[in-house]
Amino acid sequence: MKILVTGGAGYIGSHTCVQLLENGMDVVVIDNLSNSSEESLKRVQEITGRSLEFHKIDLLERAWLDALFRDHQFDAVIHFAGLKAVGESVQIPLKYYRNNITGTINLCEAMANHDVKTIVFSSSATVYGEPEQVPITEEFPTSAYNPYGRTKLFIEEILKDLYVSDKRWNIVLLRYFNPVGAHKSGKIGEDPKGIPNNLMPFISQVAVGKLKELSVFGNDYPTSDGTGVRDYIHVVDLANGHVKALEKLVGKTGVHTYNLGTGRGYSVLEIIKAFEKASGRKINYNITDRRPGDIAECYADSDKAHRELNWKTERGIDEMCTDTWHWQSMHPKGYE
Repeated sequence: MKILVTGGAGYIGSHTCVQLLENGMDVVVIDNLSNSSEESLKRVQEITGRSLEFHKIDLLERAWLDALFRDHQFDAVIHFAGLKAVGESVQIPLKYYRNNITGTINLCEAMANHDVKTIVFSSSATVYGEPEQVPITEEFPTSAYNPYGRTKLFIEEILKDLYVSDKRWNIVLLRYFNPVGAHKSGKIGEDPKGIPNNLMPFISQVAVGKLKELSVFGNDYPTSDGTGVRDYIHVVDLANGHVKALEKLVGKTGVHTYNLGTGRGYSVLEIIKAFEKASGRKINYNITDRRPGDIAECYADSDKAHRELNWKTERGIDEMCTDTWHWQSMHPKGYE
């Protein structure tokens, strides 16, 4: 199979490329490198001993997309490309709507024009808004509390409408919880540009001395220690979910939705403690006000993915922290 991976130089995209290549698939990556590095793809090829093809293309550049589809006969697309910072999306919502939604529409139009109708979409647990209870199943009502989450939710609806209009489409919506960790080799990992927006890279950069302290956004949530609780999933487990999703799509049509998470929630303070154990470093932190758009507690029920995709997580929080530290300690400045 030949797979187009949008945003494939990013954190989740690069780890997914490893799994695709190791499963014998041919991979073409497009990425605008706005929050990623081409170096990650060089490392992917080192890890796997296989080559992939890379093009620096922005999904807003429709002409370049059409040219790419003319040159390749893709079997499927995995769509990661998009802006992803919750806080930033509250500050500059129009940029998020333009980039994430318009980019996806351009991609789907190019796919339709070239008769490529199989797509795995990188969605998010943020589409559940603030759930009334946990764990969260795929049948829970959807909503969103911030522009980033709304872009994911709107794109899901666009893809569902696409299937209604043409029953030949094969669509999987993967609702991620909180990806962390790194490849066991330490060659690829999360390398956000500027100040990290996610918890684990922020902690690891404090541990390595790149940042002074971690800001913990709120300690007055209705949780065990007052800090937010999330379902953290190892990025390699998450990447494997995409391979399973592609296998699910072979010879089938429809829209299929799956949660990808561990089913266990950890608070911010629990993650700090686990990372201190893995790294042997003290993590300095400061309690600050809650972030706009954040919710108290969120973790998955992933039984459907286990049942229908034969997928489940294999790595726990200790391995997530150990692999993150391995990556960060080997690359204190990321791919720079």
